[in-house]
Amino acid sequence: MKTTGLKQRVSTRLAFLAAGMAMSSWAPLVPYAQSRTGVEAAQLGLLLLCLGIGSLMAMPVTGVLAARYGCRRVILWSGLGCCVVFPFLAMAPSAPLLGLTLFLFGATIGTLDVSMNVQAVIVEKDYGGALMSGFHGMFSVGGIAGAGGMSLMLWLGMGIVSASVVMTMIVAGVLLVAGPQLLREAPAAERDAPFLVVPRGAVVLIGVLCMFVFLAEGAVLDWSAVMLINGGMSGAQGGLGYAAFAVTMTIGRLNGDKIVQRFGGRRVLLLGGLAAAAGFLIVVLAPSAWLALPGFALIGCGASNIVPVLFSAAGSQRDMPAGLAVSAISTIGYAGILAGPGLIGFVAHAVGLEWAFAALACGMLVVATQARRTA
Repeated sequence: MKTTGLKQRVSTRLAFLAAGMAMSSWAPLVPYAQSRTGVEAAQLGLLLLCLGIGSLMAMPVTGVLAARYGCRRVILWSGLGCCVVFPFLAMAPSAPLLGLTLFLFGATIGTLDVSMNVQAVIVEKDYGGALMSGFHGMFSVGGIAGAGGMSLMLWLGMGIVSASVVMTMIVAGVLLVAGPQLLREAPAAERDAPFLVVPRGAVVLIGVLCMFVFLAEGAVLDWSAVMLINGGMSGAQGGLGYAAFAVTMTIGRLNGDKIVQRFGGRRVLLLGGLAAAAGFLIVVLAPSAWLALPGFALIGCGASNIVPVLFSAAGSQRDMPAGLAVSAISTIGYAGILAGPGLIGFVAHAVGLEWAFAALACGMLVVATQARRTA
């Protein structure tokens, strides 16, 4: 008997939308934070690690909190915490206070991320069809809306504190609309899950594959502009690579449920991994920066539905309760985003950025080869 319906599916999409808006709204504030605190680029990098550390510390326990107290409470409380903390990112006057604020912001975002994915897994299983890509697609839409909205308000001359408060109110409004239909209780089988367990079985494999994909996504975010500028583009044009990636990823995810429903998760993982790997190779081998742009677009297209399929697989595996599995997979995967920029930089310094991107192509090929074992 189904326990969820259209209202729960809509509320889940709204939670993903709110999370995407909250997370991406920080990006336009980074230059202002650096100027206000007076830190150098290297110090700023260390401060930004505080956000990731906060997320990594919160993620492992969120699954069991959602199981014991219901997704609704955890999503709303973490969302409220995010809204309370966010304006202080625009006000923190010193590096220590900014680091503490980023840590708290990361913890609330990490908790929100895992709890909404736990809800997504439950809703999708009850629905009996593919929904995860659409949920993650709304996160991408939220990312565009959050970063674009903040940038627009700042461009129009609004102060950073005022703009952050406005964005906070929008995010809070979206969560309040979603709140009444979020899941109040987890399935009975989830409620007695232990507080913390070591990942095992298929969960480890799924988490590692997510890490490869997140590492690839983070590399495009952090290094695509450098790659294109090294290839001859101007600084103003360097962002075109990530733009091409983000557009195809968002389109792919918004249409992903139909694709997964028609072709199956296994085929999506296989073809998506191969397409993303081919995209990285195009970027590496392209004779000019402009010819590398289709490669970034292909990476976004190929990678768009891999993580949603892997999260769906987390809900279907039998080695761990679904809530704990989502927590573990999120933590392992997020470690790829956290370590990715430094790892890519180290490889690039040692042998060149082209070889680092070629290694990412190999990682996506690994994802493709494991399609049969995971989906």
